[in-house]
Amino acid sequence: MSVLAPTPPERMVDAKGRPYFLWDEDITLDVFRRRLADPDPEVRAYYLGKLMRQAKPDDVFSFATLREIGELFPLLVRYLGHTREFWIWVLDQWKVVPRGAG
Repeated sequence: MSVLAPTPPERMVDAKGRPYFLWDEDITLDVFRRRLADPDPEVRAYYLGKLMRQAKPDDVFSFATLREIGELFPLLVRYLGHTREFWIWVLDQWKVVPRGAG
């Protein structure tokens, strides 16, 4: 049994297929998923950081694993904005990033 409550798929995107958390960028969910899989870690970090900043925390785990977040954390932390302290605390509690990371 999962304790997460992710957004249902039919409510994740608008009529154009744009995810709610990408309100400031005109790309579809499919394009977003491709960017999360980009071979360039900087591209992956930017979009994962944006996801972590703008989406419900539960929705983050529909797109990324804790391992992926931990591996990219040094690159993505700069994109977390006002959610930075929250994510540092959560990931420290789960032992994904070392205490004081970021």
